[in-house]
Amino acid sequence: MATDIRDTDPADPRALAAMRAYFAELDAVFPGGFDPAPLTGASLADMRPPHGAFLLACDGAQTFACVGLRREDGTTGEVKRLWVSPAARGQGLAPRMMAALTDRARKRGMTRLILDTSAHLPGAVALYHRLGWTEIARYNDNPYAHHFFEMRL
Repeated sequence: MATDIRDTDPADPRALAAMRAYFAELDAVFPGGFDPAPLTGASLADMRPPHGAFLLACDGAQTFACVGLRREDGTTGEVKRLWVSPAARGQGLAPRMMAALTDRARKRGMTRLILDTSAHLPGAVALYHRLGWTEIARYNDNPYAHHFFEMRL
């Protein structure tokens, strides 16, 4: 798969479609479903330059992955909404997305990245461990999150 990772406005229709697909998967996996409405910490505006970023992985007209970045404080960024389409899983796209986002974070002067994920997403937990992220104490009140990670840049 020859995917192109590109910076995109998070309000772009393709970005919104990718996030809707991600939320639908979470809704199917989480006991009791998933409601993204209360999670206002990563609004679309937060994931726009100059502080944030939103990336899509596309091959022609198809979107295969997304990931966002928002500034938490002066030197810390939070990774949001990492999703890879089921059709593209197992091809190394998630590590590529994370590497591209880490590059954007460094260019924005960030020296630390954080993220949270759910125990109901064991593949995500395994990915972050495999990529060298370190588990840390809870840093937010996200009711869906059970694992919290950081990466020093």
